[in-house]
Amino acid sequence: MNPLNRRQFLKSTTASGAGLLILPTGTLFGQNRPSSKLNIALIGVWGRGLQHYNVLKNENVVALCDVNELRFEDALKVFPGAKTYIDWRKCIEQKDIDAVLCCTPDHHHAHIAIWAMNRNKHVYMEKPIALTVEESRLVREKYLAKKSKLATQAGTQRHAIPNFARVREMVQDGAIGDLQGAFAWGNRQLPKPGYLPAQGSPPDTFHFDLWLGPSPEHPYNPEYFSGKQGANCLQWNMYWDFGTGQVGDMGNHTMDLVWNAIDAKWPTAVEASGEAFNRDVTPVRLITHFDHPSNNWRPEIRVSWFQGGALPNSPARWIDLDVIGHGAMFKGTKGVLLADFSTRTLIPAAGADLTYYKPRPVEKLIPPVGGFQEEWINACKGDPTKTSCNFDYNGLMTEQMALGLVAYRVGKKLKYDGVKGLTDDAEANKLLRREHRLGWTLDG
Repeated sequence: MNPLNRRQFLKSTTASGAGLLILPTGTLFGQNRPSSKLNIALIGVWGRGLQHYNVLKNENVVALCDVNELRFEDALKVFPGAKTYIDWRKCIEQKDIDAVLCCTPDHHHAHIAIWAMNRNKHVYMEKPIALTVEESRLVREKYLAKKSKLATQAGTQRHAIPNFARVREMVQDGAIGDLQGAFAWGNRQLPKPGYLPAQGSPPDTFHFDLWLGPSPEHPYNPEYFSGKQGANCLQWNMYWDFGTGQVGDMGNHTMDLVWNAIDAKWPTAVEASGEAFNRDVTPVRLITHFDHPSNNWRPEIRVSWFQGGALPNSPARWIDLDVIGHGAMFKGTKGVLLADFSTRTLIPAAGADLTYYKPRPVEKLIPPVGGFQEEWINACKGDPTKTSCNFDYNGLMTEQMALGLVAYRVGKKLKYDGVKGLTDDAEANKLLRREHRLGWTLDG
């Protein structure tokens, strides 16, 4: 078709409203071009939600959802014209939504991710994407069934720091020889005695029952909501019914340093130890070990998670790992690599001359992620598979970390069948899932 005839064709089809080209994915021509704008629902407009405003200003935010009606006034100043909802189950049914960005409390995450994907919405989900093994597996399963159509991203935004790529390159290129083990840790400590007692009543503008959502009934207490902007999760995420404590919080970020480097799938065994079990509150101090089979570039390894003051053994008496508040360590046959989110240190073993290690030239370095939210938005408009922390990659990591809490609760080493999603212990298998309140179906 010559340029003149093409322009005449487009003009005639636009005027008539007919002849729109339908792509194999079922979307209208042009809807997913990088230059177009997404229609996005922001679920949870305060706290972490505020961190996404600058990026979302470049798109069409057509829906806002929050259980606190007082948050809408400021959000609508930024996104005028958006419809408002207090119940995400109703919000997600809005027909013109292309994508969902979720910043709710953790106990809603798996539900919202699954409901959104069931309705063919792209999803950006703040971490953790789920609380239990069952939830993690279902989120991942739903994504894998639609990965050619839906772009997903878990909110481990530190992944975009270039150091993550440099650590992966050094481990896989042999800077420490053959990998023997990997360790991650976080030193945050937030002890709590148990669920808060009833205190007062929620204001009319705050829908506490919707905040509880799929979790069991609990009395209202304003202390759950007394945290500062962007960190209120530290008021509730250590309770079993609302989160997984440091496993799902900083553990998601810090284990990501390890997960990004080791190319692992399911562990074959897990064991954990920590402080005495509290039926209300997740542990402050915890040590978890996961056995991973070999792959095409490394042998079988053990991956370990430490939190709440517990630490792996230091590689040298002059290195204090506690100074690295959230860090990772890789041990190999020829040395050790230490890292935090933005820096790394290579410690060759005695006698290792490093002649065996050749750093990559600039042109072969892993390309930078760039903007983490922008990466997801671009994937929504273009290639849905082009995100760094999709629900396959992050779903496996979240499943592993949730499995560690199960091993902690039963107090024994467990064998794990990743294909079936079952351990070799009946008591442990009951803890792979959690009960959801009536009306809050997981696969809705």
